[in-house]
Amino acid sequence: MEIHIGSRVAEIELLGKEDNLVRLSIDGQELEVDITMLEEGIYSILKDGESYNVELTHSDNRKRYKVNTHFSSYDVSIVDAKAKYLRLKKGVNERQDDKIISPMPGKVVNIPVKVGDRLLATDTAIVIEAMKMQNNYKVLTDCIVKEILVTEGETINSNQLLIRLDLTQSEK
Repeated sequence: MEIHIGSRVAEIELLGKEDNLVRLSIDGQELEVDITMLEEGIYSILKDGESYNVELTHSDNRKRYKVNTHFSSYDVSIVDAKAKYLRLKKGVNERQDDKIISPMPGKVVNIPVKVGDRLLATDTAIVIEAMKMQNNYKVLTDCIVKEILVTEGETINSNQLLIRLDLTQSEK
């Protein structure tokens, strides 16, 4: 998912969770933190032996937060795969990620591409059926299909990684 922290945009992926221990990838860099909720909205975070206390207050459907630490305050917005997809459908300019992630649970109806295919902007990479509607997921820029992680007919979950794209090789 995409997180906006003030003017910074970070891509965050949950890699694993066991009790309070959370493994994350932030902009491709993996880290492990111990997160404990001390009381509603107050968290203690341990990372590399350092302790941080954070207060979160939320608004509008838990997608926007005010994050307070001892010395700083940040406005944070969470942009999940579904929100990004809806922005794309409305025509909002969005950068192409190197992956296609399902914004909601559904079923893979068609995968009209294969690994190694060169796609042009607006080409359909995958078709998913959700809530009795078929949705075509198109790429925004020229790219190459790097990896397909699902098969036609497969039931998928929300935020599931479906296809990896190579954006750097598309101009060769």
